Amino acid sequence: RIRLLIKILECLPPQISKHMVGVAVNAVLKKYAKIQVEGYENIESAEKPIIFISNHLSNADGLVLNKVLEKEDATFVSGVKLSNNSFTRLGVLAVKTTPIIPNSPDKDGIKKIVGILKSGNSIVVFPEGTRSRNGSMIQAKSGILLLQRLSKATVIPIGLSGTEMLMPINDENMGKEKFHQAVVTVKIGEPIQVPNKEKEETKKEYEERVLNQLMISIAALLPEKYRGVYGRYID
Repeated sequence: RIRLLIKILECLPPQISKHMVGVAVNAVLKKYAKIQVEGYENIESAEKPIIFISNHLSNADGLVLNKVLEKEDATFVSGVKLSNNSFTRLGVLAVKTTPIIPNSPDKDGIKKIVGILKSGNSIVVFPEGTRSRNGSMIQAKSGILLLQRLSKATVIPIGLSGTEMLMPINDENMGKEKFHQAVVTVKIGEPIQVPNKEKEETKKEYEERVLNQLMISIAALLPEKYRGVYGRYID
């Protein structure tokens, strides 16, 4: 049924199919998710465009953040594999996305993302590159550093908790993931000042330091049990 629905939606004009899926997603979120947002004022006072960075717990993350960041009209950076699954293809129809090939030097994907930022539009990135299987943060990929360096965009961290209960991961069949009643908390942090490279630092040392700073800024917004590998840096 989902495949048939997708085929029908994809035959419709993009604006109509996006609107229809958006209405359905909003209804589902209203039914299942109690979304609590803190720190939105940090966005309102920030220089645009913005790279929003968040921890990643569930396939519902994009739907929730798209709702929270509705005024920002942000584009989500998503792995190309999301288009291969019937369920997640519905999500892609509901959320503005730009694809990238994970774990590869996807020059075309990076060029498009940087172009979005340089045109003044914001993006959302999940630097860990995949959903955490235990709710705790995992080591981030360094691609976020390249996007910030090329675009000079403002970086704002978001700490997300509760979506792992809203839509738990099903590793055997992603298409069978279902919504459940859950309280979801979205904490938006202050803009991060990306430091300059020190003279004595190697490029690798500098990138590790900056990446840690970005991810620690997310971890600091989360309850302790979600902080994972970055928890040891927070008092």
